[in-house]
Amino acid sequence: MSSTPFSGVIAAIATPVAEDGGPDIDRCLRLARHLLEHGCNGLNVLGTTGEATSFSREERMAIMTAYKQSGLPMQRLMVGTGAAAIADAIALTRHAAELGFAGALLLPPFYYKGVPDEGLVAYVAAIVKATETRPIPLYLYHFPAMSGLAWHVGLIRRLLDMFPSRIAGLKDSSGDMSFARAAAAISRNFAVFPSTEAALLEARRGDFAGCISATANCNADLCARAWENGDGAALEAAVAIRKLFDGKPLVSGVKALLAHIHGDPALARVKPPLAPLPAADRAAVVAGHDAIRARRVA
Repeated sequence: MSSTPFSGVIAAIATPVAEDGGPDIDRCLRLARHLLEHGCNGLNVLGTTGEATSFSREERMAIMTAYKQSGLPMQRLMVGTGAAAIADAIALTRHAAELGFAGALLLPPFYYKGVPDEGLVAYVAAIVKATETRPIPLYLYHFPAMSGLAWHVGLIRRLLDMFPSRIAGLKDSSGDMSFARAAAAISRNFAVFPSTEAALLEARRGDFAGCISATANCNADLCARAWENGDGAALEAAVAIRKLFDGKPLVSGVKALLAHIHGDPALARVKPPLAPLPAADRAAVVAGHDAIRARRVA
C-alpha cells in the first residue's frame, strides 16, 4: 500500500446547500460523519463534487473551519484550495494548513488556457513559499476537461524536483488510466488517486494509493469491501452504481441519490449554475441504485 497519509477509499464529498444558497453546515458535517463511519478512509472536501468554485472564498473558509471545529479527524481530510487568483489559492491553502487539514488539493488556475509550464510552476511556487511555515502536503488536481490545463507528467517531474517535500500526490480526474499509471510510475513517494472506484483492485495491488471518487458518496460501503478484502462482487456493484450516472450531470446526480439514500430532499440542492437532476433521470438513478442494492447480498 502507499506510504502517503491518504490511502484507500476517499469520497469527493458533496457540499449540502441551504435554502439561501450558502453552505448547509449541519448537513455537511452529518454527511462527513456518515461517510467516515461507513467505509471511507478519508474525504476530499470542496472538490468538484463539493462545488468548490461555486462558493466564495469566505464560504469555503467557513466550511473548512466548521470541519475543524466539529472534531472530525483532520488527518483523514484533504481540501480543495485551488483558485483562479493566486491570492485566493494562497489564502485558502494557508487556512487549510492552520486548521490542520492533512492535504491541500490544487486545481490549476483555470481561466487562461494554453499557459506555459512556467506559469503553472510560478503558481505552485507562490503557494509553497506562502505556506512554508506550515508546510501542508500539496496534491495536484488533474482535471483538464474542466480546468483546461494539465498537470502533465513532465510538469509533475519538474515540480517534484523543485519541491520534493511538498508535492505529495495527484488526483486524476482525466479518465485516462494510461496517464494515471504514468504519473504513478514517477516516484514511489508520489501518491496517485484515480477518480473512479473501478481502479481499487489495482490500487490494492499497489499501483495507486486508492481512489478519490464522487460516487463514493453513495457506495462507500461497497468500495470499502473491495479495498479491504479484494471483494470483486462488491466492486462490481459499486461500479454499477457509478455507471448509473453515465450521460447524466454527475454532481446533481450524486446529490439526488444522496437525498434518496438519506431520506432528505434538501441534500439534492445545488448552487447555480448547476441545476437539479431532471425528474426522469432521478427516477432512473434511484430505481437502478435500489435494484443493485437489492441484488447485493450483505
